[in-house]
Order: sequence, then structure tokens, then C-alpha cells
Amino acid sequence: MNESVSDGALELSLVNDLREIGAAAEKIDAFCEARSLSPQIAYAVNLSIDEILTNTISYGYDDEEEHRIDLTLRQEGDTLVVVIVDDGRAFDSSLEREPNVDATLEERALGGLGLFLVQQMMDDVDYQRRDTLNVITLRKSTSGQDEE
Repeated sequence: MNESVSDGALELSLVNDLREIGAAAEKIDAFCEARSLSPQIAYAVNLSIDEILTNTISYGYDDEEEHRIDLTLRQEGDTLVVVIVDDGRAFDSSLEREPNVDATLEERALGGLGLFLVQQMMDDVDYQRRDTLNVITLRKSTSGQDEE
């Protein structure tokens, strides 16, 4: 994993290996702590990034080659903005339906909880396909964080 900080933004470049997620989480926690963001915000952001990276690494590639995933974390006023860019298979998040969280494990369809969880933890989730890249933008308000 490569890391850089420019203009107050944390920029990480990972490869599609699940082992990279833990190291990224430590960098994200340090970024949030350095900005005095609440542990609840850091947790929500880290959990959401973990879900997206896990899905991308586990299901986004049709080959065994090494792929780069770029992650940028920056604070814009009272909003924490995360942008994740990968060259994996296109994924239309609008096709995801809300899972039946009241169903038993046997009745529940496999998958679907990760994106639902991300949508619950973040204030805004945006997906775009730009040429051959997936671009996911997450936003989390940091105002009123003491109330959480």
C-alpha cells in the first residue's frame, strides 16, 4: 500500500488483497483522530470502507491479476468525503434492493447486507462508472458529532 497526504487529504493506493484493508483502517483511524473526529464517525467511515473494499476485492475482478484501488479521504467543511476508485467489474448499486432484515438467516438471500450497511452508516453514497473505472463517493457529516 502506498500512502500520501496532500492538501490535508489522505491518499491510499492498495492492491486487490484483503490483507491491505487492516493497514488502510489504521491510516483512516489516524486521519480521523488527527482531525478530532469522534470515534463513532471514524467507526462508521472505516466500516463502510471495509465493506466496499471487501466486496471489490472479493467479487470485482474476473482474473487473478494485481489491480490497484485508490482511496482518498478528505474533510470538506463539516463533511468527511471518501472516494474509492477501482478498475473492477461495473456495479450498479441502484439495482440493490433493501434486504429483509427481519427474515431468519435461512430465509434471507445471500449478500446485500454490506451495501445496506454502508447506506445506513453514511449520509450519502454515490456510484458512477467512468470509462473503465468504478467511482464510489461516500459522505459523512461531522457536524454535531458530540450528539452521536
